Amino acid sequence: MRFYFILLLLPLVYQPAAGQCKTYKLTSRGDTINCTDLKGLKQGKWKIHADPLRGEPGYEDEGGFVNSQREGVWRRFNLMGDLLAIENYRWGYKNGVCRYFTMAGLEHEESWLAVNPAKAYDTVDVQDLQNPDVYKKVVVKIEGHSLRHGIWRYYFPPSGQILRTERYMLDQPYSPEMDRIKEDSTNTSTTKPATDSLKNNAAGKTKPKPKEVLEFEKKNAGKKIKVRDGRTG
Repeated sequence: MRFYFILLLLPLVYQPAAGQCKTYKLTSRGDTINCTDLKGLKQGKWKIHADPLRGEPGYEDEGGFVNSQREGVWRRFNLMGDLLAIENYRWGYKNGVCRYFTMAGLEHEESWLAVNPAKAYDTVDVQDLQNPDVYKKVVVKIEGHSLRHGIWRYYFPPSGQILRTERYMLDQPYSPEMDRIKEDSTNTSTTKPATDSLKNNAAGKTKPKPKEVLEFEKKNAGKKIKVRDGRTG
């Protein structure tokens, strides 16, 4: 009797979720997936099946939608159920670390930074790749996509050995100068003599010429001296 009572309750339990969907599917466990709301937008958990096409293998994607934009963790499997990828999304764009696999293991991982497509410009906290505990705020123009940002690694799947490493800062190849928060104190001391030299020149003071230069100018006064300027031909 108790068993039949539970069966009668099941349609009532899932009716609210299904009632918010214009179209949906139910899993073998009775969970609601592939919900399209009354506005035609994809919401909640989805499972997307793609058959093989023109030599490309088929696959299945599993993850969540918010207003037809991918959000959170998405996983891709081949049609035999083997894991191919784990991707993270925000605002429908890749965000964070995404990992890709072969049958032998992890093949490579990518780092992405999604920007809010609702804004023309956005201020994002950018991690210093040299010092992970340091962040700086950078204003970026929004063009509705993800930016390569962080460390990309490529592996030899059977052993897990790293074959190649790439670094990116806001979609550009990384160099240490790109993420310096402030000038190093040693740079200040090395640039001071150059500043003093500029001040002396502005005041009409010039550094005395070496003795060898004065003798060369005196010896070759009035002569045409051929100077190499780096041009060829």
